[in-house]
Amino acid sequence: MENFIYKNPTEIIFGRNRLHALKDQLLTRGYRSALVLYGGSHWKENGTLEQITTQLKACSISCFVQGGIRPNPKLSQVEQIVRNVKDDIVDVVLALGGGSVIDTAKAVAVCLAAPSVRLQDILLGDEKIKRALDVGVISTIAGSGSESSCSMVITIDDGNLKRACDDEHLYPVFAILDPTLTFTLPYYQMVSGACDILMHAMERYFSPTENTELIDSMCEGLMRVVISSIEKSIKNPENYEARANLMWAGSLCHNGLLGTGRKEDWACHRMEHELSGLFNVVHGAGLCALWGSWAAYVRPYHPKRFASFARQVMGIEEVNDDRCGLLGIQALVSFFKRVGMPVRITDLNVCIDEAIIQTMAQNCLLRSDSIGQLKKLSLQDIKAIYRKAGKVE
Repeated sequence: MENFIYKNPTEIIFGRNRLHALKDQLLTRGYRSALVLYGGSHWKENGTLEQITTQLKACSISCFVQGGIRPNPKLSQVEQIVRNVKDDIVDVVLALGGGSVIDTAKAVAVCLAAPSVRLQDILLGDEKIKRALDVGVISTIAGSGSESSCSMVITIDDGNLKRACDDEHLYPVFAILDPTLTFTLPYYQMVSGACDILMHAMERYFSPTENTELIDSMCEGLMRVVISSIEKSIKNPENYEARANLMWAGSLCHNGLLGTGRKEDWACHRMEHELSGLFNVVHGAGLCALWGSWAAYVRPYHPKRFASFARQVMGIEEVNDDRCGLLGIQALVSFFKRVGMPVRITDLNVCIDEAIIQTMAQNCLLRSDSIGQLKKLSLQDIKAIYRKAGKVE
């Protein structure tokens, strides 16, 4: 286990009918003006948005409301929102939604706090975040874990470069997690989000760091529960305990805890960001489309790690590590198929050729020589995985 410092300042308010707790959060922090961001019209139609604005008014907090936040948010939309509210004083940005809305809120919070800073420079690593407005979250989907992480992911329009940024200023100050808000999610969105949770655990689990039994066990337990909770939520979308497990797992798998004391991989995420940046595919689905090809490529270099995953998560009983790891990969890919997730890029109705593969692979390596930690992937490695996932000969 490696040395580490762990800190997560986000206050979590979890449980059924917890939206009313927003008022206490607002009053405690003394906000005077809020920007409320949300995605689709569903939250306006079902009264959730009105509950939020009513609590703001009860606290004598003025508010500016902006809907229509798109999946895979782009820099241009962030900049437009900032222009819309730049003349208003805003104390807090409230995000009603999932990862795309939360990441947009974080980006807007950075821009409003430091108007002279170019967000593109931050996303490319040319400038650090010096300050940001407070962000509060009302989460409506179990998935990204952005509600309690220090990360945001925004796509730069020029070149469709989807870039992640990690900074302690990006932790939300509070997050309200009410599993009942996820009951009405469309099937594909629910499963995609839940598979993203699974991937967040795996990005930490598939690590070259040794002697990490404690965190390994936490990862394995979370992955098992996520898989079973997906199945239960499919069978009964209003199974509160299954939805609660998914929502809490979403935070636990991306609040930094599972990465303590170890190197983290993130190769699949880096590769998927290029895929969804170019083709606007659903992030969790894109990860599923790539994972099997990545795992098959990397497994021979770390057969014991994949054997542990197979035995502890997928329940494979096989004494030979090499064979066991292979069966574990096949079992998870079969699970993805069973719940309607893609397992190849072609399953996303996306066709790639050598030119696209070259572009995506080069963008993966922008300003670096390799990606990943379990096996450091070179340009040729990345292209080979894209070819396998895209069935490009």
